Amino acid sequence: MKVLLLNGSPHKNGCTYTALSEVAKILNENDIETEIFWIGTKPQMSCIACYKCREIGECAFDNDKVNEFVKKAYDADGFIFGSPVHYAAATGGITTFLGRAFYSNSQSTGGEAFRFKPAASIVSARRGGNTATYDQLNKFMGISQMPIITSYYWNMVHGNTPEEVLQDEEGLCTMRQLARNMAYFLKCIEAGKEKGLEHEVEPKVATNFIR
Repeated sequence: MKVLLLNGSPHKNGCTYTALSEVAKILNENDIETEIFWIGTKPQMSCIACYKCREIGECAFDNDKVNEFVKKAYDADGFIFGSPVHYAAATGGITTFLGRAFYSNSQSTGGEAFRFKPAASIVSARRGGNTATYDQLNKFMGISQMPIITSYYWNMVHGNTPEEVLQDEEGLCTMRQLARNMAYFLKCIEAGKEKGLEHEVEPKVATNFIR
């Protein structure tokens, strides 16, 4: 089993990475492989609703890491999406990154990289804006039939530097419990597959409010 952790911070080894590393450590202790994938610092193109992904099966923009991430996502069993807080929201980079990653691999494009796989979001901040960012990231999972994994507090850490994050004892404890909960759900899913359990999926009905 493998969990893919997405680092949506412009700082490769900053506060968000520190929190993700705490999660990865516990997952590894539970015999679950991990990879921390950094979105990088190149400008991220926003989705322009060209719908080309419906024809080619991936995002038409191929000058960043979105398609690379989606290809890795097919082999992943679970996900952790991490972002620092910028103006009480997720970074512009991870917002556009996930928007294109999810839409180019959605039901309308026939993608199966994310559906039914458990996921969680984690947030790092110096002080405030955490819960708004947490809610924002969870929206991607909530519309993609992904079980959302939680901890015994909202998945967030505080600190302006990695050293300060390491002093946030409750935040790090929350990260570790999140990892244990993720490991538990992944093992439950694996056990279900061994017993032949399958998802029931009702065909989606799409309606517009204005006819």
